[in-house]
Amino acid sequence: MGKQFNAAPRNRRVHEIVGPLSVMLTVTVLLVLVTLPSAGAATSVLRIRTLSNRNDMLSGGDALVRIDVPRGIDLGNVRVTLNGSDVTTVFRGDEASHALTGLLTGMADGDNMITAVAVGRVSKDSATKLELVNHPVTGPVFAGPKETPFICGTEDFKMQSGGTLGPALDANCSVKTRVDYVYRSKAGGDLKPLPDPKNLPTDTAETTTLLGVKVPYIVRIETGTINRAIYQISMLHNPASEPVLDFATKPAGWNGRLIYTFGGGCMNGWYHQASTTGGVDDDLMLRQGYAVASSTLNVYGNNCDDVLSAETMMMVKEHFIEAYGVPKFTIGWGCSGGAEQVQPIAQNYPGLLDGIIPGCSFADAAFAIVPSITDARLLNHYFSIASMQYSDQQKLALSGYVSMATMILVDKAYAGRIKVDEFCPPMLPISLRFNAETNPKGARCDVYDHAVNVYGRNPKTGFARRPLDNVGIQYGLQALNAGTISKEQFLDLNEKIGGFDENGDVVPQRSVADIEAVRRAYRTGRITMGGGGLASTPIIDYRAYADDDPAGNPHLRYYSFSTRARLQKTNGYFDNQVMLTEDRRAGLYSTKSPVLRNALFQMDRWLSNLTEDISKDPQIVKVRRAKPADLVDACWSRDAEPQKIAEVQVYGSGRCEQLYPSASFPRGVAGSPIAGDVIKCQLKPIDPKDYKVKFTENEISRLKEIFSGGVCDWSKPGVEEQGLAGTWLTYGNN
Repeated sequence: MGKQFNAAPRNRRVHEIVGPLSVMLTVTVLLVLVTLPSAGAATSVLRIRTLSNRNDMLSGGDALVRIDVPRGIDLGNVRVTLNGSDVTTVFRGDEASHALTGLLTGMADGDNMITAVAVGRVSKDSATKLELVNHPVTGPVFAGPKETPFICGTEDFKMQSGGTLGPALDANCSVKTRVDYVYRSKAGGDLKPLPDPKNLPTDTAETTTLLGVKVPYIVRIETGTINRAIYQISMLHNPASEPVLDFATKPAGWNGRLIYTFGGGCMNGWYHQASTTGGVDDDLMLRQGYAVASSTLNVYGNNCDDVLSAETMMMVKEHFIEAYGVPKFTIGWGCSGGAEQVQPIAQNYPGLLDGIIPGCSFADAAFAIVPSITDARLLNHYFSIASMQYSDQQKLALSGYVSMATMILVDKAYAGRIKVDEFCPPMLPISLRFNAETNPKGARCDVYDHAVNVYGRNPKTGFARRPLDNVGIQYGLQALNAGTISKEQFLDLNEKIGGFDENGDVVPQRSVADIEAVRRAYRTGRITMGGGGLASTPIIDYRAYADDDPAGNPHLRYYSFSTRARLQKTNGYFDNQVMLTEDRRAGLYSTKSPVLRNALFQMDRWLSNLTEDISKDPQIVKVRRAKPADLVDACWSRDAEPQKIAEVQVYGSGRCEQLYPSASFPRGVAGSPIAGDVIKCQLKPIDPKDYKVKFTENEISRLKEIFSGGVCDWSKPGVEEQGLAGTWLTYGNN
C-alpha cells in the first residue's frame, strides 16, 4: 500500500494492494463484492484490475483496465461506466481468458470511479467498483512538490531522425508527442532516418529477434514529455506492412519484454529537464526485439534523486502499457548513477522493475559513495594544511584506495555534490543560484536540497536536513595498527580532519548529522539496505574492474561487496544477487562486452522462468528456483582470450580477488564493516586495547580531547538504524 511519510495529508483514499510484486504491476480492489447467481452455478464475482499502474497512482487521464468475468456470464452482458458515463464500448473481450480489457481516457484529476455490472444478473444497485486516482501528466504523483526553478531542455534534445524537439510549449517543458522511424542499413553504422515509412530503402537490414522472428530492422521511436521529463520509447515496427500499434496490437518484432535504461552521473543533477536519456537505441537490445524506454529524469547527471526517478519511470511505464500493452517483464539497466537508481527503485517501489543489471555499481547515491568521496576531500584538504609530511604510500593507506589518481579524482570531480554551489548545471542562471550574501533563497545545487521532500527542512535554516556525519571516526586506525603511520600522524590527522558545514564547505569541526535526516534515510530507503522489493529481485551485478585505472576511477569493486553485505545483513541471504567481474577492455558498461551481453540473456532466462512459476511459494523461493543453473558468481581472466572462473565472490580472498583486488575506503580503514551502512556511528569510550601501539598517558589524554564523546563502535548498529517504514511511500510538503 502506498503510505505517506511526513507528508501533508491528501484528500484521497488509498486502497489495498493485491500482489505488489508481480511480473506486471496490477492492483485489484473490490469495494463491493457482487454475488452473481446463475442457474446451477456457484456464486462468483466480477473483478476489476488496473494493468497500467496502481489504481491510486494513475496519471495523464488514462488507465488500462481489465475486468475478469466469471465463466457462465456472457462478456457481452457486462456494462461498464466511468464516473457515471457508459464506457462499455472501449472494452475488448477475450474468450480465452474470459475477460474484458479497455483503455479508459478522459479521467479527471483526483478521484474517479469505474463500475462494472453484469446486466440482468444482479439488481441495478449492485456493482463492482474501483476508485481510480488520477494525477496530471506533468506530475507529481508521489515524489512531492516540484523543484523550482526548472530549466527546459527541449531545444537541445537531439532526435535520432535529425533535428531537435524545438521550444517547449509551456512552463512544464512539454512538447507534442511525436513518432519517428529510423532504420539500420545492411552496411551497419548508426541508425538512419527513414524518409518514407511506407517504402523501405533497398539497403534496409534484417534482424532475427530473441523469439526467432525475422523482421526488417526498422525502429519506431516515440518521443514526448511526462513528469516534466523528455521520454523516448523504441521498438522494432514495420509501418509499411504492420497496423498502427495499440495495447492489443503487438508488432511482430517486439519480443514482449521491456528494458528501461538509466543514465549515470550526479553532478549537475538538479533544476533542469536536460536533453539526454539513458539511451533507447542500443543495437543488441533492438535487434533482439526488446522495447527500450528511458527519460531525461532517469539520468542521474540530470536528476540525482531516486524518488523522482522512480516516479518518472513509473509514469513512463504506465504510458508504455497503455500504448503498447503489458510487457512480460521489465529489466532495469544502468551503470554508476544508473545503478544508484535501479537498486533503490527495486527496493522502494517493488513491481516497477522485475530484474536489474546494475553495472559499475553503487548501492545508492547518498550513503554508498558520498561518505567515501567526502572523506577523500577531507583527507586531501588535511594534507594541504598539515605541517606533517605524508608519503603517497601513507596517503593511500589512509584512504584505502589503490591509486593516488583515484583519491584526487573523487575529491575534485565528485565530492562537490554536497556543496551548494560547486555543481550547478551550466544552464541554471547565476542570478537564480544560492548565494549566502546576495541570494540566500536561491537554488542550492546539492544532493540533500534536491531531496528536500524526503529529508525535510531544518527549521532554523530553512535548508534541507543533512544526514552527513563523521563524529567519532578514527581516520587511519588500520594504518596506525599496521605501522604504516606514526602515532603523531594519527593524532594530528584526527585532530585536524574537520568536517562540512550546511553549505558543504570544509570547516575545522566534524560534521554532525541531523538525527531526523538520519532516521528518514533509513525509514524511507534512501540508504539501500536490501530489504523491501530488493530482497527478492533478481540482480546481476556486472563490474568491469576499474580500481587500477591509472587516470583514477570512483567505480571501485568493493561497492559490489557492500551491496551484498547489506542484502545478507537485512535478509540473511544474497541468493538473488549474482556478481560478474571482468577487465574493462570493452569499457565500463557496454554491450560490446560478451559478458554483459550474456548477462542480459541470462536475466531474460531468469525472469522467463520466474513468470512461468505459478506456485504459491514465497517469492524468494521462486527466484532461487528460476535462476539458470549456469548463472553463478564468476570472473574472467585477463588473458587475450579470457577464461571464466566460477567461484563465489568474497571480499579480500579467492582467485577472482587475486585477479581483481578490491580497494577499501576511508571509513573501512577506520574500522567500518564493508556494508558501509552506518550513517552515524554509536560511540564508545577510548579503549587502549583497540590499538596495537602503546600510547603514553599524555597521548591518551590527547585522544580523549579529540574524541570527547567517544569513538565509533562499529560492532553496533548505526544511530537510528531501522527498517523501512514501508514501500511505495508518498511525500508531501515538509
